[in-house]
Amino acid sequence: NRVMAMDKPQPWPISQRFGKLALTDAEEAYHQEYESVSFVVIHRDSLIYEQYWEGFTDTSRSNSFSMAKSIVGLLTGVAIERGEIKSVNDPVYHYLPQYEAGLGKQMTLEHLLTMSSGINFDESYINPFAFPARANYGDDLEALLRNYEVTETPGERYTYQSGTTQVLAFALKSATRRELADYAAEYVWKKVGAEHSAFWSLDDKDGTEKAFCCINAAAKDFARIGKLYLHHGNWNGVQVVDSAYVAASVNWPEHGAEYPSESYGYCWWLGDHNGQEFFFMRGIKGQYVLVYPEEELIVVRMGR
Repeated sequence: NRVMAMDKPQPWPISQRFGKLALTDAEEAYHQEYESVSFVVIHRDSLIYEQYWEGFTDTSRSNSFSMAKSIVGLLTGVAIERGEIKSVNDPVYHYLPQYEAGLGKQMTLEHLLTMSSGINFDESYINPFAFPARANYGDDLEALLRNYEVTETPGERYTYQSGTTQVLAFALKSATRRELADYAAEYVWKKVGAEHSAFWSLDDKDGTEKAFCCINAAAKDFARIGKLYLHHGNWNGVQVVDSAYVAASVNWPEHGAEYPSESYGYCWWLGDHNGQEFFFMRGIKGQYVLVYPEEELIVVRMGR
């Protein structure tokens, strides 16, 4: 792991409703059946409910799995605001020259953000020879990426791929000249007042962050990323990432953004429930940070 250090923690304000709410028997049974380990609810920027199972507490770190992709998307916005990246329209080969050939020359950072890179990654979770297994259990992500190439015109088709986010992370590293976890700590984790340091899994000792997965953090600290996007990139008066970038990340097509998929923005999932739109971070086996703007509501659920 590489540490995402915290500094000057800002505990969540406690709502007057905290301690007065309880899960119903059916809701408790649901969490038990699906092996939740943490469930946190933030309303109007205050903690109104938290519960933990399986020996977890509010200080326990959980694996984000693919929720980490949303943080990589956030870091891309930070790099743009800091001027280390010009825009999402930058060709990827400006940062990774190996893509300056064939269809790769057409690939932009926006194509990576929206999972429309055209790279021939194989996203199978049961094939031990597919990219996810080779990336998760291998020890050289940079070498692994050389096995894949752009075989479709970028931007034409949405295909969810862990490898695409890993390419984006290498572009970020090239642009910022920083390790991903160090960059995230300085420009996000410390800015949002995380209460605990987090740990980003690497492909080898002192190696490269597994950007497609594997940030290990406390549930209430994951909720901070939801609050940051709920408030258009602003944390208690400090603009961490540009509001226009946040809007582009989580707006639906009918709001002006044009994505290859109606359910995926810039590394964030998009949805609606009973006619109410929301956006969310999502990781395999049931990791979620759900943000309901209309209700000023953030829900974190970690577990299986």
